[in-house]
Amino acid sequence: MSGTVSGLLGTGLVLQNNAADDLVVAANGSFTFAAPLAGGASYTITVKSQPRILTRVCTVSDGSGTVAAAPVVNVVVTCAAPAARFAYIANSGDNTVSGYTLDPTSGALSPMVVPTVATGLFPDSVAVYPTGRFAYVANGDSKTVSGYNVNTTSGALTPMAVPTVATGNGPYSVTVDPTGRFAYVANADDNTVSAFTIDPASGALSLVANVTLALGSRPQSVTVDPTGRFVYVANYLSFTVSAYAINATTGALSAIGVPLATGANPIHVAVDPEGRFAYVANSSDNTVSAYNIDPTSGALSPMTVPTVATGSRPYSIAVDSTGRFAYVADANSSAVSAYTIDATGALSPMAVPMVGTGGAPYSLAVDPTGRFAYAPNIDASTVAAFVIDATSGALSPIAGPAAATGGAPLGIALSR
Repeated sequence: MSGTVSGLLGTGLVLQNNAADDLVVAANGSFTFAAPLAGGASYTITVKSQPRILTRVCTVSDGSGTVAAAPVVNVVVTCAAPAARFAYIANSGDNTVSGYTLDPTSGALSPMVVPTVATGLFPDSVAVYPTGRFAYVANGDSKTVSGYNVNTTSGALTPMAVPTVATGNGPYSVTVDPTGRFAYVANADDNTVSAFTIDPASGALSLVANVTLALGSRPQSVTVDPTGRFVYVANYLSFTVSAYAINATTGALSAIGVPLATGANPIHVAVDPEGRFAYVANSSDNTVSAYNIDPTSGALSPMTVPTVATGSRPYSIAVDSTGRFAYVADANSSAVSAYTIDATGALSPMAVPMVGTGGAPYSLAVDPTGRFAYAPNIDASTVAAFVIDATSGALSPIAGPAAATGGAPLGIALSR
């Protein structure tokens, strides 16, 4: 019994044949079960254990039948991110987070029955647990993170039993690692990153440590790579990006080398879905810096062409799920810049390099299936929504009026 696996990230995938003969699959490619089956015997290949990277779900195709004279070699296991069903936006102007349902066909956003939930003061970033069970909002002026339980049917948010936890000063960015075990917060006002463990049952956060950034000043964002091994931080005032390794047991961070130079006032880091490339939006010189990621150490090195031009005041960057396209929210241009990504990770402007959003976008999110993109407009209190062309990556506005947000929307997160 043989087949192929694609899209796998990390370890933990276990397949079974006929509810037995466990097979651990550690990488993409071919697999073969050890126990042979005689001609005429039935087989059923199933997933016993999903990968530890919770952002991917593995499914089996052509996994059952009867063994004929020729060996069975056509079983296909595909690991992919589930489609987004909900969107959440942190509204810095009225201290709320807005919730939306996402139409699976059109990509249009509709406000939830309870459209907003209270946060702390100046919420600027929102992150969702990989399986969609919990959500977290960084409150810049309250020096806290708000935690919410998510109704996985409706997407509705309710505060956790302990509704907030303390961070460092000026938490501007919160992210959850793809294994769902750790969360990280960039604290701009004291040059630290707060590391938390996540209780898998309740979603509660427990502080591991506040890590002082080595040679990094005013961290604006924190990003975990898709494999859950490395963290990258954009240091706004020192014009650098820092890299850290994650202790797989405790979640603690240790520096990888020294911070690397970026452009002026770097504000956001994005990593491609396979963890090969990193991109940094530099808000004051209208560029994106591009880096290769060492697959073993996580260290960054500038690409041959180290920067590409953007629109005015790039604040956020996102890479689609195929790793072929990248999008940058240009706040002062009221637009999104669009790029193709080649095999080396290099960015090239698309044929239509920029699409208007109708306001000043400070953040950007791409649906995990790569079909839709969303950009909250801070001055218009709306969300610009786009369909992504599967071949070219070009953006087309979704028909109908833009969804309204709360006041001064900043961060956005999509959830399954």
